[in-house]
Amino acid sequence: MALTLAEASKLSNDVLVQGVIETVVKESPVLQRMPFIEITGNGLTYNQEKTLPGVDFYDIGEDWGESTPTFEQYTAALKIMGGDADIDSFLKATRSNLQDLEVAVIELKAKALKHKFEEAFIYGDSITDSKQFDGLRKILDTTTPGEQVISMGDTGATLTLDKMDELIDAIKGGKPDMLVMSRRSRRKISTLVRASGSMIEVDRDAWGNFIHLWNGVPIGVNDWIKDTHILTAGAETDTAGGDCSTIYAVQFGEDGLCGLSSPGFIQVENVGSLETKDATRTRVKWYCALALFSSLKAAALIGVQD
Repeated sequence: MALTLAEASKLSNDVLVQGVIETVVKESPVLQRMPFIEITGNGLTYNQEKTLPGVDFYDIGEDWGESTPTFEQYTAALKIMGGDADIDSFLKATRSNLQDLEVAVIELKAKALKHKFEEAFIYGDSITDSKQFDGLRKILDTTTPGEQVISMGDTGATLTLDKMDELIDAIKGGKPDMLVMSRRSRRKISTLVRASGSMIEVDRDAWGNFIHLWNGVPIGVNDWIKDTHILTAGAETDTAGGDCSTIYAVQFGEDGLCGLSSPGFIQVENVGSLETKDATRTRVKWYCALALFSSLKAAALIGVQD
């Protein structure tokens, strides 16, 4: 069964773990909504749905045709992500409130964990760096435009609302759960909506933060999405040196885009006193990955210029 991190934190009796997860989730629109499947082992092999089976109408006594869906097999391996947080023993002894100091240091580490996940969520590439899991750019393969990778043109073009509609329509079986983009792209959508004589929709997330919506779909800002991609012949060829960005549409769930995690999700481990310096160490770690169970549940609009 898939759980969001916010729900998973309620199952933990460790207050420190709950605080770390809350810090991670509160500042990440993706981690607020994306469910995670706990898996035992170092990875998950799954069949990604490519096309649905056919269904037809028949006369009485007519032979029925048979058709089956098509799948492609993938394996998502869990990757180790984390870092150590050291608390200086002198500060422990001289600070009047030890808990505040520890919480502050570990909270910063939790934020760093969130930043690393959000970066890998987009740009993770196990071929370039075997320590990473594959992110959306690799899973969707934005170097090859198709039904799920929509191009703004040979070398990119200014974003239009028509292209946004086309991106949403690329998600089959319902609307996307989120549009993931850079801040520049969100500003451009706001400008286009105002120019059309309308106002962009605004709502609040579970933590009370204001979020924008386009066509009823929440907009999730990812600060790691670059506005410097390069398009050549309608395909992304590089992520630096250009003036293009990418907007992703995703539908979350066990039949769409889902996170994978080892049991326990994010772990906070007390390593103890250090030999080489006067400090104690706490380790924050997460064994995680991404899996897209249906290719029809994620899409990318590439070549988005300002």
